[in-house]
Amino acid sequence: MHLIWENLVPNLVSLWTGKFKGLDTGSGSYQLPGTVWEAIGEATASAGDTLPSVFGPRLGNISQDRSACTADAWSLWTLYISPVILRSQFAHSRYYRHFVSLVELLHLCLQFEVSRDDIQRIRDGFASWVEKYEEYYYQYSPDRLSTCPVTVHALLHIADGIEASGPVWASWAFPMERFCGELQPGIKSRRHPWASIDRRIQARIQLSHLKVKYNLFQELDLRPPRTATKDMLRRDDTCVLMPPHRYLAPEKGLLDKVIGSLVTRFECSVQAVRSVLPRELDQWGKVRILNDGDTIHTASLTMRHADKRDQTHVRYEVFVDKHQRRRKRQPVYELQTFYGRLEYIFALRFETVEALTALGLDRPTSVILAAIKPCVVTHSHPRLDIHYSSQYGALSLIDIQCIQCVIGRVQSPEKKGLWGIVDRSGALSRALVVDDSN
Repeated sequence: MHLIWENLVPNLVSLWTGKFKGLDTGSGSYQLPGTVWEAIGEATASAGDTLPSVFGPRLGNISQDRSACTADAWSLWTLYISPVILRSQFAHSRYYRHFVSLVELLHLCLQFEVSRDDIQRIRDGFASWVEKYEEYYYQYSPDRLSTCPVTVHALLHIADGIEASGPVWASWAFPMERFCGELQPGIKSRRHPWASIDRRIQARIQLSHLKVKYNLFQELDLRPPRTATKDMLRRDDTCVLMPPHRYLAPEKGLLDKVIGSLVTRFECSVQAVRSVLPRELDQWGKVRILNDGDTIHTASLTMRHADKRDQTHVRYEVFVDKHQRRRKRQPVYELQTFYGRLEYIFALRFETVEALTALGLDRPTSVILAAIKPCVVTHSHPRLDIHYSSQYGALSLIDIQCIQCVIGRVQSPEKKGLWGIVDRSGALSRALVVDDSN
């Protein structure tokens, strides 16, 4: 994949900006005007504020300086930023559609699991993409042969590599590069660097053996703890609530929504919930999804700094009645996906005798509610998992477990205030519906 991130994509950018080995556009019209490319560079830099850190590194203005763009940076730009900011920027849409075809194939290659049918789609897709590339950029002219480096031909062999070695993540160079980065701090001698590296590797292996043999994974974990355990609130094995921590006396509109959510949850009356609900609600500023999930912030308690990246937008999934507009019909629920901004997190505990009696509970119960302003999706990308929104809907409350992951947003150049919603999680963080009727 490094051939794509560090060669193919930068070469495409050079072609679009008229800086590829002194070639002009020939009979094509793929070159972007200078002002358009400058705007794209500024949009790329601005996207760093609205893409969470888990997406990848913050990118600078690529129209001014591309020297700091690593393979990881080009990957982020290609898969999530460029499909939004390049839309409607070319003189002819065929160049954008051609690039989107490449992005589709790359997403397919990066799947955690790749089926036989997927491999065939990758093989046929890259063959078609290379043919179009030759038509648009090589233009079948010997004078433009430099537009066809070996990295373009290598695309035709990606499907064969997946068949031989498995998905690309099983054999790519990112783990080795990060391992080399971990070894670099151990080099203390310029005269004998190899001896320093040997000692570093030996110490790592010794620590690994001690962890496994004596079950000392926590005791020998050299990473600093993220937050003190006493400042957290854990919910089963699903999530952990993290500071800042406050007590909030909600205004009437928010309080009514909390009461309505609890009435639906416990199937009791409004009066019953009001009688046991505290005047001040236990409010938290962050939630971390366990088992290598994301850390998500609330908009109400997040301090916005100039260099802070937005981690308040989420993807969540809830059951919705297909016939909600027809009250006389029997409800039929289906799982639907939504996007929104996390405003509040409330942790409620019902354990007194009065509370258990009023709510009809037989044991102490904890409830963690997430208050979200949903993004009103106006349209979606016809070929990629990118959705566009320009405003928020009314605040709604859901169970914290409905939140699947953090998402990013990229400002669209087509309309002021229009945002492209991008999700990097794929199928790995999708809710599974289990039929327990039997």
